[in-house]
Amino acid sequence: MSQVKRDVRNPLLFECAWEVANKVGGIYTVIKTKVPVTVSEFGDRYTLIGPLSYKTAPMEVEAQEPKDPHLAATLDGMRAAGVKMLYGRWLIEGAPNVLLFDTGSQYSRLDEWKGDLWNLAGIPTPPNDHETNETIVFGYIVAWFLGEYVARQQENAVIAHFHEWQAGLAIPLCRKRHIDVTTVFTTHATLLGRYLCAGSVDFYNNLQYFDVDHEAGKRGIYHRYCIERSSAHCADVFTTVSHITAYESEHLLKRKPDGVLPNGLNVVKFQAMHEFQNLHSTAKAKINDFVRGHFYGHYDFDLDNTLYMFTAGRYEYRNKGVDMFIESLARLNYRLKKSGSKVTVIAFIIMPAATHSYTIDALKGQAVTKQLRDTVTEIQNRIGARLFEHAMSSNGEHGTLPTPDDLLSDEDKVLLKRRIFALKRNMLPPVTTHNMADDANDPILNQIRRVQLFNHSSDRVKVIFHPDFLNSNNPILGLDYEEFVRGCHLGVFPSYYEPWGYTPAECTVMGIPSATTNLSGFGCFIQDLIERPQDEGIYIVDRRSQSVEDSVNQLTDYMFSFTQKTRRQRINQRNRVERLSPLLDWKNLGIEYSKARQLALRRAYPDAFYGPGGEAEEEELDFGMERMTLPISVPASPRWRMSGIATPGDIGTLTEEMQSLGTSDYRGFNWPSNHDEDEDEGYPFPLVMKVRSRANSVMSGASTPGGGRSNSLSEGDLRKADAALSNAQSNGGANGVNGY
Repeated sequence: MSQVKRDVRNPLLFECAWEVANKVGGIYTVIKTKVPVTVSEFGDRYTLIGPLSYKTAPMEVEAQEPKDPHLAATLDGMRAAGVKMLYGRWLIEGAPNVLLFDTGSQYSRLDEWKGDLWNLAGIPTPPNDHETNETIVFGYIVAWFLGEYVARQQENAVIAHFHEWQAGLAIPLCRKRHIDVTTVFTTHATLLGRYLCAGSVDFYNNLQYFDVDHEAGKRGIYHRYCIERSSAHCADVFTTVSHITAYESEHLLKRKPDGVLPNGLNVVKFQAMHEFQNLHSTAKAKINDFVRGHFYGHYDFDLDNTLYMFTAGRYEYRNKGVDMFIESLARLNYRLKKSGSKVTVIAFIIMPAATHSYTIDALKGQAVTKQLRDTVTEIQNRIGARLFEHAMSSNGEHGTLPTPDDLLSDEDKVLLKRRIFALKRNMLPPVTTHNMADDANDPILNQIRRVQLFNHSSDRVKVIFHPDFLNSNNPILGLDYEEFVRGCHLGVFPSYYEPWGYTPAECTVMGIPSATTNLSGFGCFIQDLIERPQDEGIYIVDRRSQSVEDSVNQLTDYMFSFTQKTRRQRINQRNRVERLSPLLDWKNLGIEYSKARQLALRRAYPDAFYGPGGEAEEEELDFGMERMTLPISVPASPRWRMSGIATPGDIGTLTEEMQSLGTSDYRGFNWPSNHDEDEDEGYPFPLVMKVRSRANSVMSGASTPGGGRSNSLSEGDLRKADAALSNAQSNGGANGVNGY
């Protein structure tokens, strides 16, 4: 770093990702939902950087001129060199500054930059990989911008936070050019991990044995892997989104992450508990309307005794656990029939795939149902009018009541019979709502055929595969995704490869029980925090330490036990799930990002934090926060069984050099809490949190592959070790104690 004395108390933050104002996948949700807490901490010192998409940017960004004169001069200089860009405000909650670069404007330099990348880092780049070409151009433009900006602006420290390999190429460039910025790199999933898991290998049990260069080369992604690995190694601070991904990154990227930054959501707490239950009831009524139409002609089950389960996400048949979900549904169907249960389960699979159009049968079902409803409403109105006239004509005398023939005319009977006859159907209700582009080779449909879940009347489990995104304009299932989730009873996400898992997290925030696995980041996160997550409505399937057969049976047991619950038990369970939502709130998890940035500043500017002897100069550096306590919005009834008050630092703490960034020492942004707004909601059920101690912490990775409780020291062991060390030091001995 340069000798310029920069202000580390008011740093500038540039956050760079491919999905800034450019919705491609889940990182868009991470960035967008995290903006409000980041803006509340940094204000106008926060700027997002991303690629300029002319298709989406005009709707997402309001163009403005930069107020920072150094930034304006930098952008003017780059425009003069031919770089096209858009600067303004991103039109989302928080309205952050955003800077979008047009990669196409600098494609003329692509070959020059590819040669420089080879000479600089030895990273090869094939000519026809468009995504890598975009990554290279974008990375070089960002490094160009940062270099120009910090050369002009020399008052404040600059933090550059990069997400994923598409944005991370600027990190090794900044390191090689000695640009005075401190960098943080967050990987949300490793490239190689996604490819290996999709290839039906025993990924987690063989993680330490993979020849990563060979595996990447065999799959044609060696150049991308090199970019990702160089980004991880050159960053001042390297983080992942979950402990399971940290374990994966340590072996595949060959660097142990400095910490875990769990993904959060913007949680909206309702004023009264019954409000979100009412939303569930309203959304379920809309799903009921769809089900009546889809199963017309075979509508022989009671909707009041029907449960809706679903899985959703990218169409990754094995990684997302769809294979396990369908197999478990078949076994659940057998168990429900064998037990003589009257419960019907309708399982939705919401995964976008290649389709041609809606099926005629699916459209016809909704049409005939609508016709029947309109006809019944019309006849109902006529019967009401006749009944009113008959009553009025009695003139208050005791007369005879009208007969059904008086109320229902012959014309009404004929019309009603025609609508009823239209409900006849000679085939079974369809499994899919669309005409698939490759029906014969579709893995989901092939497995449904194999387990013979064809929606027979005798089946207690019915399956509906909706291979498209949900939206309210859908002519068949006209609900947005959020509304659909609220209307369901259970989300099932038995993923094999899931670095985080937003789908079960969204279910939790909306008060919907869910099933996930201990190979997903979210599953590990919850398992590390809560003693018996299944009691709180989050079922965690063990896909790590048992066979596939046992995992399928465990998921089947969870779903079968769920079908045996009464309506009152399901309502209570939804209440218990919803109270976990503060654990996933950015107001709590956002502090982990603050810790990562603090660690980056300490590594880049140690003199500003530590004196000549290595002691922290806390008096000179006051970040205005002694200790963050849990917001009162977390109900008091979940009794946190911890030594001291739970803080976000107990949820996922940075490792290595974090002794000086622990919650008792941390001095960062004073996160707002709602102490005056919320009151104890008085849950009758205590939420038992896991005890945090030196011997058994989140970082011990009890549910993370490669970690466990069996080898960890107890508190008693540690006290004995401390006493032994004290005696050794007092006696002048040379004995040492290695702590875990």
